[in-house]
Amino acid sequence: MPGETPTRINKYLSELGFCSRREADKLIDAGRITINGAVPEMGTKVTTADEIRVDGKLVVQEKDKPVYLIFNKPVGIVCTTDTRVEKDNIIDFINYPTRIFPVGRLDKASEGLIFLTNDGDIVNKILRARNNHDKEYIVEVDKPVTASFVTRMSDGLPILDTITRKCEVEQLGKNRFKIVLTQGLNRQIRRMCEYLGYEVTRLKRVRIMNIHLDVAVGKYRQFTPAELAELNRLLEGSSKTYLDQQGEASAQKGFIPSGPRRRRKE
Repeated sequence: MPGETPTRINKYLSELGFCSRREADKLIDAGRITINGAVPEMGTKVTTADEIRVDGKLVVQEKDKPVYLIFNKPVGIVCTTDTRVEKDNIIDFINYPTRIFPVGRLDKASEGLIFLTNDGDIVNKILRARNNHDKEYIVEVDKPVTASFVTRMSDGLPILDTITRKCEVEQLGKNRFKIVLTQGLNRQIRRMCEYLGYEVTRLKRVRIMNIHLDVAVGKYRQFTPAELAELNRLLEGSSKTYLDQQGEASAQKGFIPSGPRRRRKE
C-alpha cells in the first residue's frame, strides 16, 4: 500500500498471529518462507503488498479476534508449532479452531501451566529476559531435600556459563519443594538440581505472573478479562536491551527451541 512502512518479516508474521518472531526466524532458516517467490534473508522487510508463503501456502491477514488460553500441559506433549515433525505436539493436542502458538515452553517431561495465544506482541513482552516475571514450580526430586539444598538453590548456581539469579525456594515435603524463577534458562531447574546431585522426578509449573493453574491436566480455558487486564498492567514498560540479548545468547548455547522463543523454559 502507498505510504506503508515496511516491517521485518518475523514481526509481520507475529503481528498477523501466524507464529512468534522466533518461530518465523526458524522458518526462514529452514527455507520454508518465500516472499514474492524468493527465499528471503533474515531481517527482510515486507508490506501487505508482498506475497508471503510458508511451505508454499499463502499467508493472508486473518480477522480472528485475539485468543489467550491457559493450558495445563500433560507430560509427553511437546511445545512446538511444527506439527509436521513432532506428532505429540501441543497444537494438535489442543486442536483449537484458529491458529495459536505457545508462549515459551515446558519440556516434554514437564507439566503444568503454559499460555497459548495468537497475539505476538504479548508473547514478546512476556518472554523478554529482564522483565523479572515470576514463574512458580512444584518440583519432586529423587532424594530428601535438605536445608543446604534450599540455600544453594536460592543463592544461584553455575549452569550454562552463567550464575542463576537468586530465587525463592521453599521445602514442601521430604522430596518436594517450590521454586519461583524470574528467568528461563534451558532446562534450568533440572540443571540446577543436577549440579547439586539431585534428579528431578516431577516438575509442574503452577503460576506465571498473576495467572495460577486451575484447570485439569490436558484442559484449557480462556483468560478472564480481569486476568488479561492485570497481565497487561504487569507488562507495562517491558523492554529489552543489548545486554539482555547477549546474556540470552550466552545462556542458550546450542539450544534452538520450537514455538515462541529461542530459549525457554522449564
